Amino acid sequence: MGGPSSEREVSLATGRVILNALDKTKYNLTPVTINKDGKWLLPPPDRKFLSGDENKEEKSLVALETGNAIDKLKTERGADVVFIAMHGTYGEDGTVQGFLEMAGVPYTGSGILASALAMDKLKSSELFLFHGLKVPKYLNFSNKQWNKDKDKITTKVSEKISLPCVIKPSNCGSSVGITIVRKIDDLENAVQLAFSYDDIVLAQEYISGVEVTCAVLDEGGDKEPIALPPTQIIPKDSEFFDYHAKYTPGATEEITPPRLPAEIINKIQENALQVHKIIGCSGMSRTDMILGGDGKLYVLEINTIPGMTETSLLPQAAAAAGISFPDLLDKIIQAALNKRKSL
Repeated sequence: MGGPSSEREVSLATGRVILNALDKTKYNLTPVTINKDGKWLLPPPDRKFLSGDENKEEKSLVALETGNAIDKLKTERGADVVFIAMHGTYGEDGTVQGFLEMAGVPYTGSGILASALAMDKLKSSELFLFHGLKVPKYLNFSNKQWNKDKDKITTKVSEKISLPCVIKPSNCGSSVGITIVRKIDDLENAVQLAFSYDDIVLAQEYISGVEVTCAVLDEGGDKEPIALPPTQIIPKDSEFFDYHAKYTPGATEEITPPRLPAEIINKIQENALQVHKIIGCSGMSRTDMILGGDGKLYVLEINTIPGMTETSLLPQAAAAAGISFPDLLDKIIQAALNKRKSL
C-alpha cells in the first residue's frame, strides 16, 4: 500500500481496511508501505500493522529498494501472494506487477499489459471503439503539441468536441486532474492542471446522463468471470463523480442495483464483462459508464484495482450479491493463486 502517486492516501486507507478484514486465522500478514520515494518499508517480523506514517515509524521500519524488498518477502517472510492495494501509477499501471513477475511472486489483480492498458485512457478508449463499444468523442494531444499549437488545439476542441467538455490526464485515476470546461476561456487552466499529472491529455465530449459503475469478479481457474450488481452514482454536491465525491462519506448517493430497467442493468453488466475481457483483466475490475440522455451506454474507463475503503463501490456490489467483504478478499487472493497455477 502507499506508493508515490497522487492516490497514495486512498491506497493507505484501502490497505488498512484490507488488513483489518483479512482472517488472521487463515493468513499470516506482512503489511508493506511504499513511501513517496519508491522505497519499500518492511516492518519487523513481530509487527502486524503500520499506521502509514513512515516519518514517525522510520526507526522501526527497514527501507529497501524494490529488488531487495521482494527478495526479503520471498526468502525471509515466505510470501505466498502479494495483495496489491496501490492505486494509480506504480501500483496500477503494470510497474509493480512487472517487478513481482520477474521475482516469480503471485499477486492479486491484473497482469502487466492489462494494468497498463486500463491505466491509459487513450489506448483503452481506442480498444473499446475497435470492439464496437461506445465511448464519448475525444481528442488527444501532448504537452509538446499544446505548447506549439495551443490556438489550433483550442479551435479543434471548440469545433469537434464542443462545450461543455471534459479535460483529463490520460494516465491517472480517482478522477484526479479532471475538469469540466464550460467556457473556452477556462480551457487553458484545465489543460495545465491535467498536464501536471501526465504528458498526454484528453479533451472528451461531456455526456449528460446517469453515471453507473459495474464490478467484475474473476476467480480464474475453471470459473467464468461474473458481473456483480451495478451501482448508480448520484454525487450530491459535485458536478461529476470526482475525488471528493468518491472518498468523502455521504458525498454521493450510491444505489445498488440502479433504479433502471432490467434490460439496461443487463446491458451494463454485459459491457463490464466485455471491457474486462478486452483489456485482459483478472481477479477483479470495475468499469465506469454513463447512460446518456440519448439512451446509449458509454464506457468511460476501467479500474483494475478498485478502492476497498468504507465508501468503495466494489465491496458494496459484492455485498449486494451476497458476498461478504472477507469472502470477497478470499476470492481475490484465490484468483491470484489460480492464475499462478495456470502459467
